[in-house]
Amino acid sequence: MAVQEFPSGTTIIQREQPLSALYVITKGSVRASYPGGELYLHKGDVIGVCELNYDSHFMNYKAMEDTTLAAYPCSEKQLTQLIRTKTDLCNIIVTSLFRQLQEIVDQYEMSKFDCDTFYQYLMDRYEEYCHLTAKHSLATRVLPGLDSVTELVLEEDIPEWASKYYEQLQRIIKSISAKSQIADFIYGMLLKASNDIYYVLSICRAIYEYKAEIVNFLMKENRLDFFDLYASVLYKIGAHNDDSTTITATLGTMMIQLESQDSIDKDMYNARVAEYKSKLNDLENATEAPAASQSSENIKKELTDSLNIILSYSECDEETASAFRTSIDKFKKLPDKNATDDTCRKLRTSITKNFYKIYSSSFLKSLSDHKVPRIVKMFFNFGYVDETLAGLDNAAYLYSIVDSLPSDPSKGVYTAYEWLTAIYEGRKVPSRNEFDNDYPAYVRDLKIRGEIAAADEARMLNDKKEQVLFELNNMITSGNKMTFGRISIFSPIFLESNVLKDLENTLVSADMVETSFKNIRSIDFGAYYRETLYSNPDIGIGKESIDVEILPDIILMPNVGVRGVAWQEIEGRKRTSPARMMVSIFEMEDLNNILVRLTGEYRWEMCKRIQGARWNDVSEPSLTSEYFDYIQFYKKNRELSVDAKDKIKLSMQKAKNSFKEMFVRDYEAWILYEGTGSPRLNKVARTILFTHCPFAKDVRDKLKINPLYKDMMDKYDIKLAQKVRHLDNLSQKLNNNGVAIPKEIEGQRNYLMM
Repeated sequence: MAVQEFPSGTTIIQREQPLSALYVITKGSVRASYPGGELYLHKGDVIGVCELNYDSHFMNYKAMEDTTLAAYPCSEKQLTQLIRTKTDLCNIIVTSLFRQLQEIVDQYEMSKFDCDTFYQYLMDRYEEYCHLTAKHSLATRVLPGLDSVTELVLEEDIPEWASKYYEQLQRIIKSISAKSQIADFIYGMLLKASNDIYYVLSICRAIYEYKAEIVNFLMKENRLDFFDLYASVLYKIGAHNDDSTTITATLGTMMIQLESQDSIDKDMYNARVAEYKSKLNDLENATEAPAASQSSENIKKELTDSLNIILSYSECDEETASAFRTSIDKFKKLPDKNATDDTCRKLRTSITKNFYKIYSSSFLKSLSDHKVPRIVKMFFNFGYVDETLAGLDNAAYLYSIVDSLPSDPSKGVYTAYEWLTAIYEGRKVPSRNEFDNDYPAYVRDLKIRGEIAAADEARMLNDKKEQVLFELNNMITSGNKMTFGRISIFSPIFLESNVLKDLENTLVSADMVETSFKNIRSIDFGAYYRETLYSNPDIGIGKESIDVEILPDIILMPNVGVRGVAWQEIEGRKRTSPARMMVSIFEMEDLNNILVRLTGEYRWEMCKRIQGARWNDVSEPSLTSEYFDYIQFYKKNRELSVDAKDKIKLSMQKAKNSFKEMFVRDYEAWILYEGTGSPRLNKVARTILFTHCPFAKDVRDKLKINPLYKDMMDKYDIKLAQKVRHLDNLSQKLNNNGVAIPKEIEGQRNYLMM
């Protein structure tokens, strides 16, 4: 028996640390924590007994006061011998096991009850919110993902008899005085109980993550949450309205609920609450707001009858114009513009169909019009059609910015209108459609199906108008819906109810995109580099692999949305052409996080493009093949702990068994957490990511002291030195021959040193 002492606050054992002994607490107390709960161990309790049947710990243990532990070996032979010879120790181990097991089961039952209560609380609050917005004639906002939230459903659960089984088993073992005679039985029982405890904790983890998802709807960093829904209503109706007391009470209850949740970011929570209290204080002390400025009133007058201005400009056929006008009039009368009933769905479908007909005819007319009305520009860039549906304040803001949008095609950031214009002018070729056919393949397919003649095929291939219509009816229509993010309630028109944040703070600019990509590349420096071959026989260079950076084109879809879309990784077959990605022009989610995700998608798809049919063949190492092999055979991987395997299983369920989605999630963790020194991935995933998406030199230098990365970085440095040495030798050879070093070779060396 070895005795160890730990000062208060010391971490005794971390999860996934090898299980080498059982520790009896002889003095002090210890907090054992796991995802979704914690329990306190005191004098006489045993650390590690719950994990006895595993190679590593699945709980964290921290000393809550000065603590002394007595260590005992826990191999089968040694522990069985201790049980036979030390009856008192046997009693301590068994008693502590049953106490910990019962507390874990009690916490499981409480957490499960909390989930049911939380779900009902969420639904009741949304119903109350809808009632408040209807009463005060405010737009009812729909939070992304809220429609997919359901009551807690566990794929696996604890049998009802399990708790009673262990209660009775404890009484039976207590009644046996000569425990040495059943040492093997007790040891087997400890292993069986350890299995059952782990099973309960795996369910607790699923419950914890469900609960965290619900809590996330109450408050999260991007402000697409219930706290903001209620606070926004309060700010609009004022602090002295009859309903203000109800709203402040609801917000107060939310704060109480959130304070006790482990999954909430405490700094973010404190900042949001402080901001709310400050604004509430201003509201309570506010006098009547001054009248709107004359310029604002003039803008609102200009917006009157927007729909008819757009329809008149489009010169579309009367049937389309009439059907669109009728649909919009009916839509305006709906109490809930985001309802999912059949009537509302059909109305949105009709609006969408005619919207793009009007968009097409208006766009083609605008190509020869040097004085496109502002209202029509708003239609092109924002999907704006009606001042009432958009909300007058929103419409006035759109009107004020439409002539000075912060896009910049020279930086690869286009509005939808600028992108279509680039297609028409031949500066860009049409994107592939949803069937992955480019424009020539699409035209060829029309001819094969007999829909056009050979002469039409030749004409269409060079017809800029046809190319624009192909782009509009494929990439733009699909991308607009996908970036909006809530497909079940999508319509292409600008609606006040979709504005979940202040428009001014969500307008995407070229500078914002540029900054986000710089942040990503400061961690994953090779994200957008592509390998090409360089040859210059005249100076003695045969074939050299050169990496060239090609940043993607970003198209700002005319909507208020929450998603990004990686549409295609290259143009046609040309690997040195930019990828095409889409985000909403008003992005309600964090733009940097969206572009991180799109970069992950791009990395996966680009690797598949390069590898071709062998993208998942591990005999040809690549990002996709190694990651595919890792996920496909994770259950047999000895480098993964039981806890890591359970996490992969749960993640696969969330990713709907998509290998690509799993990789993208790991890539997000790689950039947002691992790249800042906060480990999130398991050893195998970390190795794959570091091999194919290595950190930039600055990040590597900071992380070298971390043992999690040391071995990987040492191997990387050896390979890097070999590549640099090769280029240095080549450069020396050129210098000896009096030949200037090509910029391609210099550029490659600079790339390697990043």
